[in-house]
Amino acid sequence: MKIQTSVPTGKVARASQFMKAGVKVGGNYIKHYSKKLMDPSLSKDELHQDNAADIYDALSELKGSALKMAQMLSMDRGLLPVAYSDKFTMAQYSAPPLSGPLVVKTFKTYFGKTPAQLFDTFSVEAVNAASIGQVHQAWKDGKKLAVKVQYPGVADAVSSDLKIAKPLAVRLLKLNERDIDRYMGEVESKLLEETDYELELKRSIEISEACAHIPGLIFPKYYPELSSKRILTMDWLDGLHLKEFMKTNPSQDVRDQIGQALWDFYDYQIHTLRQVHADPHPGNFLMRANGTMGVIDFGCVKVIPDFYYDNYFRLVNPDTLDDATLTEEIFENLEFITDADSPKERQFFSDLFKDMTRMLAEPFAVDTFDFGDDAYFTKVYAFAEGLANVQELKNSKVARGSQDGLYVNRTYYGLYAMLNELKARIVTTKPEWLRSAKEVA
Repeated sequence: MKIQTSVPTGKVARASQFMKAGVKVGGNYIKHYSKKLMDPSLSKDELHQDNAADIYDALSELKGSALKMAQMLSMDRGLLPVAYSDKFTMAQYSAPPLSGPLVVKTFKTYFGKTPAQLFDTFSVEAVNAASIGQVHQAWKDGKKLAVKVQYPGVADAVSSDLKIAKPLAVRLLKLNERDIDRYMGEVESKLLEETDYELELKRSIEISEACAHIPGLIFPKYYPELSSKRILTMDWLDGLHLKEFMKTNPSQDVRDQIGQALWDFYDYQIHTLRQVHADPHPGNFLMRANGTMGVIDFGCVKVIPDFYYDNYFRLVNPDTLDDATLTEEIFENLEFITDADSPKERQFFSDLFKDMTRMLAEPFAVDTFDFGDDAYFTKVYAFAEGLANVQELKNSKVARGSQDGLYVNRTYYGLYAMLNELKARIVTTKPEWLRSAKEVA
């Protein structure tokens, strides 16, 4: 694997890396259309593969928020062509690691000691490298440990990276610039939180202790004395990431056990703790043949405001959409429709978001749900793809949807996607008030 000996930290150096990616993308388009002159039937598959590789290479050199954005995009199968989502998936746990000397330098900065002075043994070669940091294996007092070391400079570059990346996102993904601006503050605040390992340490201990009663979940113990603002030490957990786990051909029963643990984990966080592990990608879960699963990385936690929670989940109750007045009130509260909308726009967007709500809430409308039902996910992805082409959304004078929905929706999207890949059949536990009155009767 390629080893990285430095990370661009200055604004000019990082901006140059983004520009380099943009130039390569432009060159790929020229190459594509030149070939298309010779062969009009040529598809964009090769173009997408070339662009995905060039953009990923640039972002992986930058690390931090730039690579984190690729990781987030890889979770959204409906947003990007397959070539992008497949390539960007590498950002979840297979980014190029930093060299040993840079790792040692980080320890000296925050502890005044080398890893060899802090641990009985410490492997300077990373066993895992993702967007914000990389993981090393260590031993101390007979315990096997995982030590997460943050890439240098990523915390200081979050704000400037997002500003530089915006034009590339608008051009490549055809995203509405107004929508990007609307959610930029929420994204920036979460990325800044993810670079604060002292905050992650606090949340990791609190949430793992609160969820320790959930069957099938394994949480590591954390070590404050071996952690700092940029270094986090915890017990080593064994297990396989989702794709590797599925290659072992686990039984339906084992897949159901792990899927149920996933569902129960998120159900308890959202409805009881009102804060949630909002980074549900496969790199944060370690699955085992006995049906248990390790949970790591509480860097991205979304605290759900009561007002948003009450409105969002009232929509999940199947009875709500039968009440036109209540539905309209909730849509206004969640900013799906606004006072600036004409009667025609209100009707259009109300119908659109009713359809979306009915579809995404299907698992909540039943006691058990088969997430292996590919027909359901084909329908969801087709709807998401269709949304990208809805002219009324593109031409709307306002961005639709509360900023609080960004990470809540992302959480459910990631959860559904993992359960689908597991082909898990789930008992969809939920608060009693989310059940239809017809169902209760």
